[in-house]
Amino acid sequence: MMRISDTVKHLIIINVLMFIGTLFIANGAFYEWFAMYFPKNDLFKPWQIITHMFMHGGGDLNNLSITHLLFNMFALWMFGTPVEQVLGSKRFLFIYFSAGLGAAALQLGYYYFQYIPNFNSLLASGLSPNDIHLMLSTNKVLSGVTQSQLLELQNIFPVYNASMVGASGCIMGVLAAFGMMNPNAELMLIFLPIPIKAKYFIPGIIILDLISGITGQSFFSPSNTAYMAHVGGALTGFFIMWYWKKNQFNSNRWN
Repeated sequence: MMRISDTVKHLIIINVLMFIGTLFIANGAFYEWFAMYFPKNDLFKPWQIITHMFMHGGGDLNNLSITHLLFNMFALWMFGTPVEQVLGSKRFLFIYFSAGLGAAALQLGYYYFQYIPNFNSLLASGLSPNDIHLMLSTNKVLSGVTQSQLLELQNIFPVYNASMVGASGCIMGVLAAFGMMNPNAELMLIFLPIPIKAKYFIPGIIILDLISGITGQSFFSPSNTAYMAHVGGALTGFFIMWYWKKNQFNSNRWN
């Protein structure tokens, strides 16, 4: 059995402690503090850009929350340990957090792509910014709102009230790094036990996430998964490793 590396072990401990926090701090307050909300939402705080990477679940002990945590921690141990062993703790952490930031950036960018046109259309229709935010935050429709305005409000309500949690973006970056180091390593999906080389497996996962994000069609993740975050994390990890490998004979080398 592969021995867990020190940094991976500490990351797993933090994730577990944060999960426990969501269970024992009442009324969902812990989740509201540390999950990441859409920046237009009043619940958004700057520190959530980092803390959401350690959050799993919404404060209730259900199968989905536990599965989310266990699957991510298993993947972090399985792929993070060999990556840390090659890169060392500092460069491993650089990839880990950079991938998490890249994941958040792409997912938020995708949210804004959906939000801004509808918001501007609502402004043009005569609604004020305060009225729009009030209805989005309370889920209550003000008198005089037309049917077309209501449809646009419904379009951006899920975005305005969206929250992001999980280490998946970070782990996708680590997975991409693992694939760059071990392109011929054979990997398998749990429900499809067919060995596939990492150089085919990882791009395939990224493409499926991209399709899911655009179409809303889920292939192997819950429908509320932030698919663009997976894509953003994987691309960030890939480009970092590509840069380091390209410059392997100078101060940026990784092997």
